[in-house]
Amino acid sequence: MKIAFVGKGGSGKTTLSSLFVSYLAAAGKPVLAIDADINQHLAVALGATEEQALAWPTLGEHMPLIKDYLRGDNPRIPSAEAMIKTTPPGRGSRLVRPFEDNPIFDACFRSLGNVRLGVTGQFDEDDLGVACYHSKVGAAELLLNHLVDGTDEYVVMDMTAGADAFASGLFTRFDVTFLVCEPTLRSVGVYRQYADHARDFGVHLVAVGNKVTDSDDVDFLTEQLGSALLGWMTTSGHVRAAERGTTRPIGELEPRNLATLAAMRDLVDKTPRDWARYQRQGVEFHLRNARAWGNGRVGADLEGQVDPDFVLDPALVAG
Repeated sequence: MKIAFVGKGGSGKTTLSSLFVSYLAAAGKPVLAIDADINQHLAVALGATEEQALAWPTLGEHMPLIKDYLRGDNPRIPSAEAMIKTTPPGRGSRLVRPFEDNPIFDACFRSLGNVRLGVTGQFDEDDLGVACYHSKVGAAELLLNHLVDGTDEYVVMDMTAGADAFASGLFTRFDVTFLVCEPTLRSVGVYRQYADHARDFGVHLVAVGNKVTDSDDVDFLTEQLGSALLGWMTTSGHVRAAERGTTRPIGELEPRNLATLAAMRDLVDKTPRDWARYQRQGVEFHLRNARAWGNGRVGADLEGQVDPDFVLDPALVAG
């Protein structure tokens, strides 16, 4: 299952992402995690040191490798240079499983216990004034377009804050999107903006309250979000200890918060995957991007990259 965490900047989505990843890993579940936030803090939240996090390889710096490997011998894609972030797979493309060994995972991912973690890369001085952060996130989007996850495999992405996720088709690449919502009008406003943008694309959007301190906070979130609210996380001494450098086992998290994580996993596990729609939406956003800027940048008609009879399916990479 592919899961995204979104929300207002400062809402705690990286913290909740790391708690959910740790919860799955503690249950013995393999997790592929991707930090696609412009502020790259997921590695540290999962237990890496600051020095390790700074030395982590990035997807963004390996875009040529990612493109060349994924295109395989697809006859519709003559070169890696002809690919853009939305290029969909077709016959001849290399499809990848979340926990296989391949050149992309060898170059871009490292392990923290049961978690395989990749990061898109920070926005640095060389990018100022000349690049958009979505050029780095594009590496993750391309990977997800070619990633075939199976039963009991979890792919978790910590996304950019606010409505930035809508700058590409990346927001349609997930089975469940958790929006982390503080008990404030601003945070609720971000939820409503996200829900409005996502409504026409069948995005499975679920709100999870965060930084809840009392019954007034619960009442506010319940009134504002209604049935969209799955549960909430209370102010946590466990989280505060981690922020101070003391890492505790996830099982020591407050019972109320563990119950919310359990409800989130239960929802994810019950959500069906529609591979045909997944491929169809990938193609739709590729065509949009091709017409808007891709054809001009590459100097070719990228609509020809679409294989009309191809549908992603786990059977294609069985074994």
